[in-house]
Amino acid sequence: MDQAVLDKTLAPFRPAELMPIDLDVTHRDDGAILIASRIPLAAYNANLPGAFAERAATSGDKPALAFREGEAWRYVSYAGLKRDMDAATQWLLGAPAGPVLILAPNSAAFAVMTFAAQASGRAVCPVSVTYAALGGDFGRLAHVITKVRPAVIFAEDTRASAAALQHLDLGEAVIVTTNPDQLSKPSIAYADLLATAPTPAVAASIAALKPDDRAALMLTSGSTGLPKVVPITFRNLAANSIQCMQTIGKAAGWDNVMLDWLPWHHAAGAFVLRATLLEGGTLHVDEGKPVPGLFDASVRNLRDVSVRYFNNVPLGYAMLADALEQDAVLRKTFFKDMRLMLYGGAGLSQTVYDRIQAMAVRETGHRIMMTSGYGMTETVSAFMVIHFETDKVGLGLPAPGSLVKLQPVGDRYEVRVKGPQVTAGYLDEPEKTAAAFDEEGFYRTGDLALFHDPGDPAQGLVFAGRAAEEFKLSSGTWVYGGALRDGLLKALSPHVTDLVLCDDGRPYLGVMLWAKPDAPRALLEEGLAVFNRSQSGGAARVRRALVLREPPSPNAHEISDKGTINRRAVIDRRAAEVDRLFADDPDAEVMVVS
Repeated sequence: MDQAVLDKTLAPFRPAELMPIDLDVTHRDDGAILIASRIPLAAYNANLPGAFAERAATSGDKPALAFREGEAWRYVSYAGLKRDMDAATQWLLGAPAGPVLILAPNSAAFAVMTFAAQASGRAVCPVSVTYAALGGDFGRLAHVITKVRPAVIFAEDTRASAAALQHLDLGEAVIVTTNPDQLSKPSIAYADLLATAPTPAVAASIAALKPDDRAALMLTSGSTGLPKVVPITFRNLAANSIQCMQTIGKAAGWDNVMLDWLPWHHAAGAFVLRATLLEGGTLHVDEGKPVPGLFDASVRNLRDVSVRYFNNVPLGYAMLADALEQDAVLRKTFFKDMRLMLYGGAGLSQTVYDRIQAMAVRETGHRIMMTSGYGMTETVSAFMVIHFETDKVGLGLPAPGSLVKLQPVGDRYEVRVKGPQVTAGYLDEPEKTAAAFDEEGFYRTGDLALFHDPGDPAQGLVFAGRAAEEFKLSSGTWVYGGALRDGLLKALSPHVTDLVLCDDGRPYLGVMLWAKPDAPRALLEEGLAVFNRSQSGGAARVRRALVLREPPSPNAHEISDKGTINRRAVIDRRAAEVDRLFADDPDAEVMVVS
């Protein structure tokens, strides 16, 4: 056994305060399995604007948010945020009723408008700035505006969104921006909101909020079409926050120094912002992203700020592993205080996990707890978490208050869930809402799972595919896309950053790859051949492969702001490359695999 792997296996985990395992597992006659934690859900305050007001009163001048400006950090205090939130809330109380749509990057103004909207009794709808920067007919943004019907649109910097705002029918929405001179449509300066003098009406509005009031309108990824709008209540938000606090909160230390890049318009990023501000921590906003050319900014920030908790998507961890192996200073600062690393539960490569743990052991003498946060927009964020020591990647176990049903699908289980964090459905889409829940009211995730050890459920669940990623070849044979993709990434690591399986109705399996610039073709071909020899069925063997020269395009929705690949968008946009894969006489760049 390789010495690094041996050291990683024998080294103890660095101490982390995690929730103990106490499971209730019920096997039903219909084959379904119900699994829940016996640990009760802790009490929580559903009035989140009220909870933030209490936190700001006790934290005062403590830094709440930090933004990189050159070589230094600019800090915004809790008192400063609260002052601006109260001013914006007062202004909103006098504005027309309706949701507040936010088009902004992660910024202090984004945080201010989020809490101000909720404090004034309005749902906030955060939208990716790429929706307003894509050009064309701005179809996705038009769809969201039509669905949400916002009363106020906060477009922080209209230099990026001016064309969309000018082109689209915004109804009666009032535009608020930091630079109204960029628009010909009437708009209000954000500075005018901040100059509004708060009255007792602000505190009265906050006190009147109810747990089942609508707090947010979050968008799904839209990977199979236009995004759905998910209404989220204060109860949903607060319940999910306390679930995560109970399972891993002490180890994560959201009341401590944080550094995170996840976009706040997405469920996972919104959770980080909410948890840090409600717990009294300091969130350093990482302007980097896990994509080539932008991850360097994250590396610079990680060399500068040591944190106890790190959160990223699988692609980000693959890039982090490369950076850590090449940078001794980064290894030192990254592992110095680290207690917990979180990844999206469905896709982390075991190989990447092992590489990072081997470096952790060499740097600290300990392994570092790596946990998954498995959830989706419809569940606010994670409802399953790895809160126990393990070297196996997976989905973990249910958080308190979550009842998970594992519904048999062949030799696997579809994951379904009930709990106070689960949305009631989609905005004005009764048919899609009905399809999203089963006859017992469990939300259908569409994800498939297995137990690591069926005889020991306490070892947790492992991802076993996503129904939407499974497709048939022309022979009628199913391709289990999620599991195959994970296996291929492991076989091709560290030479490939991501890949897409192709394609429905084809005679055999092809794959399009994003490889590192220095990855030799011979190594890729060898990795694919080794992978094929490990597969028992022909549908799981890759017959052809093509390295893509152009990186995934955010503007074409091929990659999300979280760094996840939209398989369908890639295949549809790159139809010519797909045709090359399956051509009768393939060109020289297409790898024909044995």
